[in-house]
Amino acid sequence: MRNNLNLFLVLFGLFNSVEIVAQTSKPNILFIFADDLRADALGCYGNSYVKTPTLDSLARAGTLFSNAYIVGGHHGAVCAPSRAMLMSGQSFFRVKDKLNGVHTLPIHLRQLGYTTFMTGKWHNEPEALAAGFDEAQNVLLGGMANHFEVAVRDLQPGGSFTQAVKKGFSTDIFTQSALDFLEKQSEAEHFFAYVPYSVPHDPRSPLPEYLKLYDEKSAPLPPNFMPLHPFSFGNSMGIRDELLAPFPRTPEIIRAQTAEYYALITHLDRSVARLIQKLRDKGLDRQTLIVFTADNGLALGSHGLLGKQSVYEHSMRVPLIVAGAGIPENKRSDAFAYLLDLFPTLCSYAGLELPTHIDGKNLLPIILGKQKSVRTHVLTAYMDFQRSVRDSRYKLIRYPAIDSTLLFDLRKDPHELKNLAENPRYQQKIIELTAHMQQEQQKLGDHLPLTAAQLMPKTWDYRTIVRKPDQWQPKEIVEKYFKE
Repeated sequence: MRNNLNLFLVLFGLFNSVEIVAQTSKPNILFIFADDLRADALGCYGNSYVKTPTLDSLARAGTLFSNAYIVGGHHGAVCAPSRAMLMSGQSFFRVKDKLNGVHTLPIHLRQLGYTTFMTGKWHNEPEALAAGFDEAQNVLLGGMANHFEVAVRDLQPGGSFTQAVKKGFSTDIFTQSALDFLEKQSEAEHFFAYVPYSVPHDPRSPLPEYLKLYDEKSAPLPPNFMPLHPFSFGNSMGIRDELLAPFPRTPEIIRAQTAEYYALITHLDRSVARLIQKLRDKGLDRQTLIVFTADNGLALGSHGLLGKQSVYEHSMRVPLIVAGAGIPENKRSDAFAYLLDLFPTLCSYAGLELPTHIDGKNLLPIILGKQKSVRTHVLTAYMDFQRSVRDSRYKLIRYPAIDSTLLFDLRKDPHELKNLAENPRYQQKIIELTAHMQQEQQKLGDHLPLTAAQLMPKTWDYRTIVRKPDQWQPKEIVEKYFKE
């Protein structure tokens, strides 16, 4: 408890009673990005079981967005288009997951005088990384890896990369690289440090010292746990993420994987504490904006699913915390935000020229209490099989390939369990939200018809799916979850 209190006092001291740095000089930006982190897997988002004292303190020292979303993705590796949208400020309907030749956030900041640095996961073409960053150390070029044997590379002058070398645990490698960079900085410089971790993405194989913090037999199940998803979305239900546990899902296995997931999150939380402490040690705390968010959520037993390939809240909603000079403390905003809004928001905070021709909107007026919202509806999407739109209360999900609609009252039913679509009382709400869905599709460049020309079966049989581990799962995970 004393350590948690000390951390909060440090954070409070970092950010309390300070004018926005951009008024006098360019602020530093430390951008910390998690991988597959659902919003409700943090204490500050209402999870009383997981241990995240650093991020909880960061939220108290800054502003937390309770309704931050990704737009979605056009293939199963949702993290790739999500990261492309973050870096470009554009929807994936325009950039997909490719960034080569795109004017990105690091390119923009670099052109305006920032030193740009990254360490961690990069899933959007190595050429785009080289174009945006002055320095990149211990980079994972790809979507995932065995955390104990992550193969990393360094950016070389001229834009090439060193040969991949397998080192230690991913979280520790990336943290130490960021610490080394921060150690070299001075108060006279201004930097953008991008630290995209590869946790808590699977393999769910945490270090033993973190796993022992959780009981694999008593970790809580999600409120919307189901053994199987009740219908097919129209696409295969056997995508890679869904193979990480047997069908039907059992409470025992979901509890065990949840404990592993939380252990990875706590390791990440303690690593963020080390980065914050380094800022303080270097005297960089009062001139550095800290952003913490994630590329997408994860089901992990919710609705009978494991992955992020759905438009349910657990997959599309992400944490978003902003803390730094001039940012209101202990503030929670329920305004809708997309990850792609962070490009213009960071530029506005730093007093820099805003990018043009992007989909993102500036969230700074919301943060400063000058504006309540920048959008009234949020559209999320997955491939050609799922679309959703929500307002401040209701959420409509449309499945074009099976010609099916769901409607949820998120105020009364935040876990999306009671479908109201067949209730005659809500038909006008469905018509209204369908119109908004089409409007948001147009804004983001999405041209998918809401009913497919050729319909697919709504039923599915888990017994037809063959489970095989992918190449990144360590031996102990294979033994634990793939042996019959």
